[in-house]
Amino acid sequence: MLKKILMTLALCGVALCASAEPKNGVDYKTLPTAQNTESGKKIEVTEFFAYSCPHCNAFQPALSTWAKAQGANIVFKRIHVGNGPSMLPQQRLHFALEALGLQDQLDGKVFHAMHVDRLRLNTDELVFDFIAKQGVDRKQFVDAYNSFGVAARVRRANAMMEAYQVDSWPMIAIDGRFMTAPSLVNSSPKPASNEAELHARVLAVMSYLVQTAQAEKK
Repeated sequence: MLKKILMTLALCGVALCASAEPKNGVDYKTLPTAQNTESGKKIEVTEFFAYSCPHCNAFQPALSTWAKAQGANIVFKRIHVGNGPSMLPQQRLHFALEALGLQDQLDGKVFHAMHVDRLRLNTDELVFDFIAKQGVDRKQFVDAYNSFGVAARVRRANAMMEAYQVDSWPMIAIDGRFMTAPSLVNSSPKPASNEAELHARVLAVMSYLVQTAQAEKK
């Protein structure tokens, strides 16, 4: 996994140096109405994702490494999308882990459970049983999962999907104005030859958009 991440980042560097400047309407799009962000002078980067999405699972290691490498330049947020009743338990799982400060510790395990162990995690009890097996206090988690705070976060996430025009995932918002995604970047006349190259291209576009937003804030 480490080798794959390093290769992706290396490709990202190549993409930044060798490719043409990302184009609006091709590699990314600009929202017709800019959305308010809460990061002040820092650039807010928001990933819209789903635990059940194989493309989100594949993109996660490289994206996490990229986000950590940005340091204090950005504020990185993750929003679990909603897409019907079967996804609601996973959406609430994400926000409950966030509320308990367990996201970094267990996010990877949730992806592994769904994409390697083939656990569907599409009911409350399946989620509770899985979490208990991770050593988390079941009652504490259930209380967070069923809390008003998590319910509010779910409603907010669904509203953000509409405001940000999120119709597929993963999708990345930069500074409340720009949107990019693997599916968007790969729709160019020269599609990526493999997944690592595609991820590198997306990260290069994200870096460009962060730099553009930073320059406009100065």
